[in-house]
Amino acid sequence: MHGKTDMPAKLVLPGPKAIVLHSLPNVLEGKIIPLVVFLGFLEFVGTNAGLLAALGWSLAATAYRKRTGGKVPGLLIVSIVGLTARTIAALATGSMVVYFLQPTISTALVGFAFIGSIMMGKPLAERLAHDFCPFDPDTANHPMLKLFFLRLSLLWAITSLLNAGLTLWLLLTQSTTTFVLIKSFLGPAFTMFTVGVTVIWFHFKMRRQGMGLEFSKTMAVASA
Repeated sequence: MHGKTDMPAKLVLPGPKAIVLHSLPNVLEGKIIPLVVFLGFLEFVGTNAGLLAALGWSLAATAYRKRTGGKVPGLLIVSIVGLTARTIAALATGSMVVYFLQPTISTALVGFAFIGSIMMGKPLAERLAHDFCPFDPDTANHPMLKLFFLRLSLLWAITSLLNAGLTLWLLLTQSTTTFVLIKSFLGPAFTMFTVGVTVIWFHFKMRRQGMGLEFSKTMAVASA
């Protein structure tokens, strides 16, 4: 008995050039420009002014996107979550513990943001993927890919919260020098682990479903 389906037998993913051209504006808007704004205000005005200016840029960029009917990139959402946490912590106190606690709060809030996106049925992993990859419509709307992004958001939520919890424990139990040394490896290690699991998981699911993958060399870059 054969069921009728309109789903394609393979997923067409964009090539490296298309990914770079598509993701660069989102990386500039969500990561690089807020950092440059922060460093500029930090140098000439102060720490609090730098944090407020960077957060102000991200909020203004989001408002502009909304007003013009554009899609808000996932990177911009993550940037706002992180900058909000750091701004609140910096304005509350200037202690060394709170200074190191700011990225931990950001990581935890990002984890909760992933969980919230799952509950709303709009997985943040899917938004982030579209920031980097200009998927064609058939691939973007494929049920298999939709389910994958839902589960991937859960994975990122778990690793983000584990990262935040372990960082907090180190901060409260280790010396400043030890904390800085371990933390310099901890964040990249969690990221590499999650990315590695993601790649292996994705290929496994594709093979299990009997689907192929094709990397397009001519796919046009979709507008953000």
